[in-house]
Amino acid sequence: MITENVDVLVIGAGPSGCVSASYLKNNNIDVKIVEKSKFPRYVIGESLLPRCMDHFEEVGLLEGLNNQNFEKKYGARFMKKEKVCNFDFSKKYTDGWDWTWQIPRDDFDLILATETQKKGVPIDFENEVIDISFDGSNSKTTIKDKDGVIKMIHSKFVIDSSGYGRVLPRLLNLDIPSKLPDHSSIFSQVKEQHRPEGKEGTLITFDVLQKNVWLWVIPFSNGNTSIGFVGPTDFINSFKGTPSEVLSEMLKLSDYYYGRFKDEVFLFEPKVIQNFSKSVKQLHGKGYALTGNSTEFLDPIFSSGVTFATESGLLAAKLALREIKNEKVDWDTEYTAYIGKGVDVFSTYVNEWYKGNLQKLFFHQPENPEIKKQICSVLAGYVWDETNPFVKKHDRVITSMAHLIDLEIAQQQKAAKPN
Repeated sequence: MITENVDVLVIGAGPSGCVSASYLKNNNIDVKIVEKSKFPRYVIGESLLPRCMDHFEEVGLLEGLNNQNFEKKYGARFMKKEKVCNFDFSKKYTDGWDWTWQIPRDDFDLILATETQKKGVPIDFENEVIDISFDGSNSKTTIKDKDGVIKMIHSKFVIDSSGYGRVLPRLLNLDIPSKLPDHSSIFSQVKEQHRPEGKEGTLITFDVLQKNVWLWVIPFSNGNTSIGFVGPTDFINSFKGTPSEVLSEMLKLSDYYYGRFKDEVFLFEPKVIQNFSKSVKQLHGKGYALTGNSTEFLDPIFSSGVTFATESGLLAAKLALREIKNEKVDWDTEYTAYIGKGVDVFSTYVNEWYKGNLQKLFFHQPENPEIKKQICSVLAGYVWDETNPFVKKHDRVITSMAHLIDLEIAQQQKAAKPN
């Protein structure tokens, strides 16, 4: 059997894996990536948050990405019938990036992987992890390539950035049910023939059709647009027919976008992901750490997936480097607790969105500029800034503000009644 030895093995060549590997290579660590797929390949997660730009910049991947002319994302629009809420990342509470990108992930991930390879990181594509065993922090990972050839990789540490593949959670029996509602999605892309001119044609939008059903519209610079619906699994499954027939029928739910997309042809048969929220028993163990969607996948409503992937990937690499140098690392405090804080904030926002409380804050008029700036920082991915009241008090501030809005509306209705 073929055997290899590396300091760190990274599983997965998506954003998390490339950020992890790039950081380690920058610090002269012998690192290797194994990736099950052949790139380019399609995945969702096409809307980034400004926070992840910090990570790409820190590890030296930003310049290569910036040269691709991806569609810039300066904020996001939320719509609910005639109500509209626009967030502008330049008007946020926390200092940081004011923009990011809307990206076709097949192109984006290929560029990331190529830039990572340029740093000298080897990536073995079409190589699947089929088994792993640990002896203390040292590991033996069994890999099978596309031709069925088996090899063994010995490493001092493993970073699982396999995303939806969830390699170590599956092999080590770490999966547990998510506490978030059972939601599913159906999505595809179209090549727009009559895209609106100017900002309207490029603006990322979330069209709220019911309290817990919404449509995403994400235009790309290549002329394609990603469209997809998210809702309770029972609701998604209530539509019958082929995936193309279902997505076409669901588009009729959007008064705003149906006319724009009703005659467009899907570039591929729409894909369906059932009950997408995931969770795990633990984020790390002796000799390994889980990053990105290998740990928690929340909900796509606030586009948090890639940002959690790069945040956790970079932090796991920094801690793994220290551990390899025989420095003391408190993984529970420095990794699990830290990442958990961000997950808790976004989980609150997801839950409060589907309860309707956060939607009340979004669409309430007149807007409160200071509150909107604080919420905007969360939507930009700065969920570890505890000077922001909407981060520090996330578990109660949204509910409290929604209650005040209810009281205000009740008072207005009472005052409007004739004596």
